[in-house]
Amino acid sequence: MNTRQSIAITCAIVGLFIFLLVIVFGDKGLADLHLVRLERDRLADKNQALLKENLARFTEKDRLENDSFYVEHVARTELGLVAEEELIFIAPGDTTAERASSGSAKP
Repeated sequence: MNTRQSIAITCAIVGLFIFLLVIVFGDKGLADLHLVRLERDRLADKNQALLKENLARFTEKDRLENDSFYVEHVARTELGLVAEEELIFIAPGDTTAERASSGSAKP
C-alpha cells in the first residue's frame, strides 16, 4: 500500500465516523428520535387519561339528566342543599331536565 492509498482509507474512515456521529447525535438523529418517541408515549398516556375523564363526565351528565335519586344525592352531599331528615317531593310530570332548563328550583 502506498501513502496515497493509506491517506484515502484514513480519510474514508474518518468521514464514516463523522457521518455516524451526525446520524446518532445530529438534528433529527437517533437521539431526537428517542425524545420524540418518549413524547409520543407521554401524549398517548395523557390521551387515555382524558378519555377516561370524558367518559366519567358523560356518565355523570347522563345520571344528572335521567336519575332523580342521583340528583338528590348530589344535592345532599355535594351542594348541601337538603338536610338528611328532609324529604324531596317530585311532582308527576316534573322532570329534572325541565327544572334545570326553566331556571327554577322547585323542591
